[in-house]
Amino acid sequence: MSHYRPVSERVRDHKPVELRLTDEEIKKELKRCQDCGIPFCHALGCPLGNVIPEINQDALNGRWDTALARLLETSPFPEFTARVCPALCEGSCVQALDTEAVPTRLAEYEVIERGFAQGWIKPLKTKKKLNLDVGVIGSGPAGLTVAQTLIRAGAKVTVYEKDQKPGGFLRYGIPDFKLEKSVIDRRISLMEQEGVIFLTGVEAGTDISVRLLKKRHDVLVMALGARLKRDLPIPGRTLSGVHFATDYLSAQNRVVGGELPALPPEFNALGKKVVVIGGGDTGSDCVGTAWRQGALEVTQLEILPKPPDKRSPDNPWPQWPRILRTTSSHQEGGQRRWAVTTHEFLPHKIDPTRLGALSCQEVNWTAEPNGPPSPHPVPGTEFFLPADLVLLAMGFVSPEFGNLTTKQAFAPDPLGRLTNAPSGVGPDAHPCALYAAGDAVTGPSLVVRAMNSGLKLASVILSDYATKPLMDQLGQAARVA
Repeated sequence: MSHYRPVSERVRDHKPVELRLTDEEIKKELKRCQDCGIPFCHALGCPLGNVIPEINQDALNGRWDTALARLLETSPFPEFTARVCPALCEGSCVQALDTEAVPTRLAEYEVIERGFAQGWIKPLKTKKKLNLDVGVIGSGPAGLTVAQTLIRAGAKVTVYEKDQKPGGFLRYGIPDFKLEKSVIDRRISLMEQEGVIFLTGVEAGTDISVRLLKKRHDVLVMALGARLKRDLPIPGRTLSGVHFATDYLSAQNRVVGGELPALPPEFNALGKKVVVIGGGDTGSDCVGTAWRQGALEVTQLEILPKPPDKRSPDNPWPQWPRILRTTSSHQEGGQRRWAVTTHEFLPHKIDPTRLGALSCQEVNWTAEPNGPPSPHPVPGTEFFLPADLVLLAMGFVSPEFGNLTTKQAFAPDPLGRLTNAPSGVGPDAHPCALYAAGDAVTGPSLVVRAMNSGLKLASVILSDYATKPLMDQLGQAARVA
């Protein structure tokens, strides 16, 4: 039941588009939650295991401070998930059997933001000090979760981030109209007051060697995220005007955040015909960003078939509903086309170095004898799509390891994940236990799952530290979560 600012207003800026529920609306929804007999939302839906019915009951009864305390028991950063989580819990909401799910994400927003407004959220400083020095590589949701959990347990924590500011994909991959960056800055400030040291503009493995990192820390955590983008290597790929979606979104975010004085011309959609290839959230974010930049036309292509409006028989409740989703960006205009593949990027008629159009074709998805369904071009459905700017939003493959995956550090598996990496501690190296968390382990996933991975890994590190000396870990495989 999300409410948004009017389209005519919101496309003129990069401010948050979503409106808060009124007191009357939130009370009505919290009451609906309490009508549930056997909740599935917290156990089956939420990766963090938030006790949603209890949190909502406390909020309904005006015990917002108690609701906040319950929420913070399982969720390290509710202010992030309340804005960008797809709300897996709502897919398994009992109310969704007959009507709309209880908007748990919006209720969580109320709990956490009232907590900040009331001053209930303060830096948590522990008097307990562990003789444990931890280096975290990457400041996305997994890295931040590990850092916050360990600093509160008494460890010394340093976070290395190659970008100018902490936050990873939260800061540079999600538009401000969905996640305003002051929310990230607020949390980073709290973590710094708790003792976390953030070293930004430092690329681990390049600006600081792996060997020095191992000498400096007892524990090293790889929380890089999955930032290696899936490409589309078809004819014309090198034409000017074809870019990765996250490079495009990052440029706009850096302008809004003051890191860039102006938008680079190649990432400016003003007056252009824009085509977004990829139908996921990143593609949707490109649609909304293009409209805000003044795009002439926006078309989003997806190779998969159009999802149904309602659950299909093979997708029963309480599974996550695989249905058509229309985001706030889609509501702002443009065309969406499904079951379309792109064969070639065609040059402009006047300037052959830049993009002019796409050669596309519709596809049918058919089952294979020994595998999943695959797309097959439909004869006679070829078409050309004029375009000045193409944004590739086809997802991610694996982390970008740079100089970290050497014999002195981690070695990824064939899929680029750190599932069983050798510790690589040599005779000239300082004893250092190696760990990994988040998308570096699982591959591309959700913010909420990265946070859950970070919590689990922090628990593993503390357990390992408490049960055996770090020296005993020499030569062992790196731990992951």
